[in-house]
Amino acid sequence: MIPWLERDTPFPPVDDALTEEDGAAGLLAAGADLSPSRLLDAYRKGIFPWFSEDQPILWWSTDPRMVLYTEEFTISHSLKKILKKVHKSMQSQGPWQVRFDTAFPDVMRACAGKRKQGEGTWISEDIIAGYSALHQQGYAHSTELWLNNQLVAGAYGLCLGRMFFGESMFTHVTDGSKVALAYLVHFLKYHRVALIDCQQETSHLASLGGRSLPRSDFIEHIQRAITEPDITDWQPRALFDGSD
Repeated sequence: MIPWLERDTPFPPVDDALTEEDGAAGLLAAGADLSPSRLLDAYRKGIFPWFSEDQPILWWSTDPRMVLYTEEFTISHSLKKILKKVHKSMQSQGPWQVRFDTAFPDVMRACAGKRKQGEGTWISEDIIAGYSALHQQGYAHSTELWLNNQLVAGAYGLCLGRMFFGESMFTHVTDGSKVALAYLVHFLKYHRVALIDCQQETSHLASLGGRSLPRSDFIEHIQRAITEPDITDWQPRALFDGSD
């Protein structure tokens, strides 16, 4: 059994999360709300919400945790070619542009709509409202790829101190989300962010350099990183062609 959280109930210790033997590895609690204060408290403790629209709010802390060290991000030959094209376009104010934080709700809605029809999504209107409130407070951010002033790919997540918590990505063009992620990684490396939380393990993230980290090590890293000053200048570094 997992505890039910009322609005003022604190999270239980993450070591109380269910295991694979329990049938829901990482599930920690249910209930509470998606207020900015609750969400910030969750991420600072290595906890994140993930649930379908027909479920109560479910809180998770997986062990191990999928992470991406910014120094280990893998840029394939094909992605490097695309990044060079985007780089030249940004230099000349061409059709391809990378922007941060200019269309945060649109990126979230695009991520919500990326599933095939009928599959549903965990990015509900309540999730969008909760993270949009964090965006307005300067904690949640979007990386956006634009083509001819149309949003074609992007990613979003939270940044606390020098720790970035990735949430979701989408693309309407080949490798678009990889371009958005590459610019985000480049930006975070410039600002001394060593680790991106990817939450759950996927082969796609592994192909980009992601790997598993024991939860105890992950939370230890969070506790150090969130004490650092927040990043205040969210502007992509335009001079990035995938070569570093």
